[in-house]
Amino acid sequence: MTENKNRATAAAILPLVGGAGNITSIAHCMTRLRLGLRDRTLVQDEKLAALPAVMGVVEDASTYQIVLGPGTVARVTPEFETLVEAARTASPTPTPTPTPIPLTADELAAQGAALKARQKARNATPVKLFLRKIANIFVPLIPALIGCGIIAGFNGLLVNLGWLPAVTPALAAIATGFMALIAVFVGLNTSKEFGGTPILGGAVAAIIVFPGVAKVDAFGQPLSPGQGGVLGALGAAVLAVYVEKWCRRWIPQSLDVLVTPTLTVLISGLVTVFGLMFLAGEVSTAIGDFADWLLSTGGAAAGFVLGGLFLPLVMLGLHQALIPIHTTLIEQQGFTVLLPILAMAGAGQVGAAAAVYLRLPRNTSVRRTIKSALPAGFLGVGEPLIYGVSLPLGRPFITACVGGAFGGGLVGLFNQLGGSVGSTAIGPSGWALFPLLSGNETMTVMIAVYAAGLITGYVAGFLITYFFGFSKQLLADFNVDTADPAPTRPVTGAPAEEPVSARV
Repeated sequence: MTENKNRATAAAILPLVGGAGNITSIAHCMTRLRLGLRDRTLVQDEKLAALPAVMGVVEDASTYQIVLGPGTVARVTPEFETLVEAARTASPTPTPTPTPIPLTADELAAQGAALKARQKARNATPVKLFLRKIANIFVPLIPALIGCGIIAGFNGLLVNLGWLPAVTPALAAIATGFMALIAVFVGLNTSKEFGGTPILGGAVAAIIVFPGVAKVDAFGQPLSPGQGGVLGALGAAVLAVYVEKWCRRWIPQSLDVLVTPTLTVLISGLVTVFGLMFLAGEVSTAIGDFADWLLSTGGAAAGFVLGGLFLPLVMLGLHQALIPIHTTLIEQQGFTVLLPILAMAGAGQVGAAAAVYLRLPRNTSVRRTIKSALPAGFLGVGEPLIYGVSLPLGRPFITACVGGAFGGGLVGLFNQLGGSVGSTAIGPSGWALFPLLSGNETMTVMIAVYAAGLITGYVAGFLITYFFGFSKQLLADFNVDTADPAPTRPVTGAPAEEPVSARV
């Protein structure tokens, strides 16, 4: 039954994006089906957004992204790929469906060129492209971080209760094995993302976690296995890519298969052992010390700022710079203290959406969108509320951010008072973060603090939006009867998805 439902969803989406002939690429992230399109004008946005399974649509410079939600997207994507392949086999020549609005060839070309230029201008900046590469390195690791994090939390509970002592060591090994080798996976993904041979990047990164490095002295002191962590692995793999490309350019083809991998691993490995591990270790330590200092000395203020500015960072695509920081903190301390604070941004969105629901009693379209999107919002999937409700309205997006700031301030205050509430993985937020909570307090205390932060975000987002989120003109424009669902306009220029990014 579930398989038929997923196939039906894929079948409903395909004609609305221009058919199989209009698809150039298919991929998916944690919540979005990401499509490359030949002709953007063939997409029927209104009908697509009205599908029951579609939570929203987002565009960036290179892909058209359909928000389906976690779990669903992983099941719909293979069905979609099967339908596209079947259609191409039946009709090898691309036959896109006609444009709903009749346009001349010149008008169509001009429209497409303007859209493409606008998207590139907004998203293809060097900083955003670089940050997107960094995100692409870490995003594939999120499922393992989540799974191992939940197992670690469950194992900790069993240990505290004294239950199943014969099983807990095995669970500890399962939960920590991935983190012990995460540098290798970072090296593989980095090399792949920067255009090198993945296995060479992994081989160089593996040096960092090899126990034998303890016998090596660098800068006057012995190295420690794992020193430099994911940042060292990132730097080592990037260096390996450049060495490999240099070798491919200058080494004769007859010797390439032997010389290139040897020189790549040797040169990059020596630089890693005698330089990068030490330097990356110092940077990693500084990141951990700074996070601890920031929250211990100004936790309430820092939490307020982080909780309030996170969603604007998401809209600018700058949130992706936080992913290596989260991963470094998890590697060092076992949890990241920043994620529970940033997750409060989603609580502000939920509270704001509830206020919009009450302030627009006559707009059945907006209220219907909110009712369908709120359950996902409580679970930390924020795209439907952001792109379907608060951001298009304007002012409610700002008041939602303020609501998240109050929630972040409360969690930050707890850290300032000496406690800590963190997450053992990145990606989930909202209620979905409860199983991943960790810190220096009992689980009961951490759950209470995080829940108090969520409630504060809900209430603050609701009250501020209810009283200050609407001007008279905004109410006059939107508090009107709507016989049919209002079209959900795609948000152009939105950043590519990252687990810990828009999913708040």
